Amino acid sequence: MGVAIYQTPLYESQQHDYLELLALCGLRDEGDADAVALATDERGILTGCGALAGHTVKQLAVTPDAEGQGVMASVLSALIGEAHARGEHRLFLCTRPDNVKMFSSMGFYTVISTADALLMENRRDGLEDYLSSLPRYKGVCGAVVCNCDPYTLGHRHLIEYAASQCDHLYVFAVSESGSMFTPPERLEMIQRGTEDIPDCHVFESNLYLVSRATFPAYFIRDEERADLVKSDIDIELFGARIAPALNITKRFVGEEPYSPVTKAYNERMKELLPEHGITICEIPRYEGISAGKVRSLLLEGDMGSVREMVPETTYEIIQRKSCAGA
Repeated sequence: MGVAIYQTPLYESQQHDYLELLALCGLRDEGDADAVALATDERGILTGCGALAGHTVKQLAVTPDAEGQGVMASVLSALIGEAHARGEHRLFLCTRPDNVKMFSSMGFYTVISTADALLMENRRDGLEDYLSSLPRYKGVCGAVVCNCDPYTLGHRHLIEYAASQCDHLYVFAVSESGSMFTPPERLEMIQRGTEDIPDCHVFESNLYLVSRATFPAYFIRDEERADLVKSDIDIELFGARIAPALNITKRFVGEEPYSPVTKAYNERMKELLPEHGITICEIPRYEGISAGKVRSLLLEGDMGSVREMVPETTYEIIQRKSCAGA
């Protein structure tokens, strides 16, 4: 048996065999892999596969004939080696709950589990270390989780209102890449745009909050249901582990009339978080402003309209980025 790492996209024949193996195992390709590991037998027949998407290992599959022969361990080892070669030593894995023993034996530890999905990490105390790095506050504590790509006057309105309803407000800046602005740029926008709001505390999410890349659902064939599974594991992680550790009893969200995915996520939070003693407070969108609109205006070069929708601190960062890219 041999295992080789291939950068995406794969050759047509490799892609065909890879997709066939995923389908055979009841999995699907989410299309975001950076690299794919393919295991073949002495005849060159594909017996196992797996993928690496940033910091997430996914789409691990083995043919029925090759089960129990160490193929899965070899594929996972190759993907971990590839991640380490890229300087990525912190890895997540999301899988079916009944796979817990198999991946525990391969060095992954449970972060959270739902009826449909299991989130694991290759650090025993990753979440605990993150939570212990955050301060604890007394009184009523609330939370806002935001991507802020970029940070707009709408975000400012939401955070300012949320802070007025709490003794202390945690604002978690989503750490996931893949946006117009980098995680450090978005974090700076939020920090500078909220520094005058009393008892408002801004932190990185450290990939534990609203991270679609960390929480894949390639093992759910129905894509619509897969979105629900992703939402549920994210919400359960916040409700069962993050909120209790930080004494958070309120979660504030902005009304979402434009994105069906975000709207469905908000509705799911309303269903699930009260079970953990957390109140969901939905705030009407501020003057129709959205980060999506601002991004469109930026692509059009309409800086005048952009300036009307964002705080001056955000505008300064946008200008700085524009000058750096010029």
